[in-house]
Amino acid sequence: MKSLIVLLLCITVSFAELPDNFNSAWNQVESIYLTGLEQNRIIGSSFIFISNGKIIAESYNGFADLASNRQVDKNTIYHWASITKTFTGIAIMQLRDRGLLDLEDPIVNYIPELEKVYNPFGEMRQITLKHLLTHSSGFRFSTWPWGGDKDWHPFEPTEWSQLVAMFPYSEILFEPGKKYGYSNPGIIFLGRVIEIITGDDYEVYMDKNVFKPLKMYSTYFDTTPYHLLPFRSNNYFTKNDTLKVNGLDFDTGTTVSNGGLNAPLGDMIRFISFLTDVEGDFYPILDQSSIEEMWESYILIDDEDAIKMSRGLAFQILEHEDIKIIGHTGGQRGFLSFYYIHPESRTGAILVFNTIDLNVTNSSNTRKLLDRIRKMLLEEVWPIFME
Repeated sequence: MKSLIVLLLCITVSFAELPDNFNSAWNQVESIYLTGLEQNRIIGSSFIFISNGKIIAESYNGFADLASNRQVDKNTIYHWASITKTFTGIAIMQLRDRGLLDLEDPIVNYIPELEKVYNPFGEMRQITLKHLLTHSSGFRFSTWPWGGDKDWHPFEPTEWSQLVAMFPYSEILFEPGKKYGYSNPGIIFLGRVIEIITGDDYEVYMDKNVFKPLKMYSTYFDTTPYHLLPFRSNNYFTKNDTLKVNGLDFDTGTTVSNGGLNAPLGDMIRFISFLTDVEGDFYPILDQSSIEEMWESYILIDDEDAIKMSRGLAFQILEHEDIKIIGHTGGQRGFLSFYYIHPESRTGAILVFNTIDLNVTNSSNTRKLLDRIRKMLLEEVWPIFME
């Protein structure tokens, strides 16, 4: 097994007009990262740091696909899972700025079927679009209210009617607006709102109003177009000495607005450049004032371990001392990732794995590695840009 995951390192790091101690700080983080890849038997991964829309440090490791011995490189296309939520949030804000909706609108104005959900705290009309964007609506965490371990069980609902059929068996878990409760269905409902207002399928709207204007030409949802298959990363589960291959593609169905995004790093850099107001050869898709509105803290998630975590409009907000970073994590099948930006310095970081270690009792499992690297960036790398 170990011979299959020998890491092929292709590392290029350049430093120009950067803080003097950035090199040292990056090397410390990268050392933890590379050690973690081996400990967690991660098949393939990419880790980059960006300044003013340019890569200033990058590390590509292992394989995008073991069967074909295809290595990870700059063009590798990953699945970004819940990072999709931030794109959905951008689309909702576009429609808000065009006067087509208000964030205080009740969700039942657009999806009256939700009146069937049991709400012990009052009427369903009290749940607004803003509650959905900030994960403070009271809807449950998971798409499905039950689990299953059979091969024939659907991975995600493929039709809207399947979700609607579950509404009478669903309930609101806490009073809307009073606390944080991460909810995948809440973002799916926002995707439905986009379709209802515009008349476009969610995927079509996003391509016309976000991807094409930002020249994210290799970004798509779900099934990979034929011409992009040579760049698509496979994904894997490891447990003890076993390796499970999950396959290049899977269909997120009607949950696409919650987690269906696939893109190469280059396209993700263009998105980060847009967020950090870096001038580029693309059309602005949202005013910077609206983006900054999305980065306001609306609901507290956690303030332990010296890091305050809160929720904005579709974005995660992390604060340590005077450093504030904005972004999101993603995890689905064998993919695990994050991107975060530090708006003041116009810098950002992207980390993605195509393998998840299912040995959850392992102290160095994949998710803990992701969290550790995020913490090091927040506490040791980004403060350098404020000195």
